[in-house]
Amino acid sequence: MVFVLRTGVAWRDVPAEAVGCSGVTAWRRLRDWTEAGVWPRLHTALLAELRRADLLDLDECAVGGSHVRALKGGITSAPHPSTVSAPAPNTI
Repeated sequence: MVFVLRTGVAWRDVPAEAVGCSGVTAWRRLRDWTEAGVWPRLHTALLAELRRADLLDLDECAVGGSHVRALKGGITSAPHPSTVSAPAPNTI
């Protein structure tokens, strides 16, 4: 995935020697892991590990709109786990 993002090459053109498998195989694994929910679980585990090691400092952070899923109608029926331990202070 990093190779494709850095080079901009199409998955089918990824050289197998660069990533250890064909680009199509890498793409299929990415698709399967995405469908299996690997990335949100990995993100949650990484944040937990960083918190345990006291290496996560969210005092100065920003959330870009391209990384936040919009909710239809602005309301959700199920709570989502937070990535921060406490709400940030209002700076407006």
